[in-house]
Amino acid sequence: MLMPARVKFRKQHRGRMKGSAQTGNTLAFGEYGLQALANEWVTARQIEAARVALSRYTKKGGKVWVRIFPDKPVSQKPAETRMGKGKGDPAFWVAVVKRGRMLFEMEGVTQSDAKAAMKVAGDKLPIPVQFVDRSQY
Repeated sequence: MLMPARVKFRKQHRGRMKGSAQTGNTLAFGEYGLQALANEWVTARQIEAARVALSRYTKKGGKVWVRIFPDKPVSQKPAETRMGKGKGDPAFWVAVVKRGRMLFEMEGVTQSDAKAAMKVAGDKLPIPVQFVDRSQY
């Protein structure tokens, strides 16, 4: 699963997700892409599930780029613990995704195969997504 090799600080504030993506919102590598339509946290497990779905659906044909990385730690307190006693320990990692952000890119397959593969991958994610191809630009 994706996670940073090392970080300067173990815990982060939750922050806010306002507005749309200013960078990373166009196709940069591949021919087809999967674009986010809402603001949401996407966990490392969800990213990996979508990536595996893409590679399995295309029978490892073509090339896939993952354009997001989970670099934000989310902490959780243990179950059945009373309130107080400080912030919990980091439990998992998330990528902060804003609407318009390109999540995955793909090339080396037909458009119909790419569209079907991106549909399967999009079902693994907690946000609404849209299929984008280079001819739309």
